[in-house]
Amino acid sequence: QVQLVESGGGLVQPGGSLRLSCAASGSIFSSALMAWYRQAPGKQRELVATITTDYSTNYASAVKGRFTISRDNAKNTVYLQMNSLNPEDTAAYYCNLYRLLPRLNYWGKGTLVNVSS
Repeated sequence: QVQLVESGGGLVQPGGSLRLSCAASGSIFSSALMAWYRQAPGKQRELVATITTDYSTNYASAVKGRFTISRDNAKNTVYLQMNSLNPEDTAAYYCNLYRLLPRLNYWGKGTLVNVSS
């Protein structure tokens, strides 16, 4: 069983920055794909960014150039650095751990980001 605990959310003004963290329990972190998703009120959950085991990254077009995903396997932690935030980034942000074989798919409980003046 893997537990994912997100932190770092909060209230920030437009144009500001936040760094989200997601700490994973267990020993499979380094062999898993890690991702950040978000869900705004009244909307479906959407993929924000992914990072593979060899540190390749991918971003949703809405956040490309503003957000950076990274991982520290020694700390079992994945990060999401968010810059130039705007109100459309307001959402609950969720951490996801995924591995294909054997299939594993875990979610954190989320951390809220509110971008407002």
